[in-house]
Amino acid sequence: MLKKRPAILWLLVPYVLYLGALPLADRVHPTVLGLPFLFFWLLLATLLTPPAVYLLYRSDRKRGRA
Repeated sequence: MLKKRPAILWLLVPYVLYLGALPLADRVHPTVLGLPFLFFWLLLATLLTPPAVYLLYRSDRKRGRA
């Protein structure tokens, strides 16, 4: 399936970001842009999900699957 649809890897971006937050979130004090680190990380993953889905959709449209 991956050979037929390599663009599906775009969906791994938010998945990896969500999983990557778990081992890094054991900090209490660091803040990024005034937000606690875990909140910023999860917000970033949430904001990157729609572009990743759009890139997969656009790739499928080019191949005539959507």
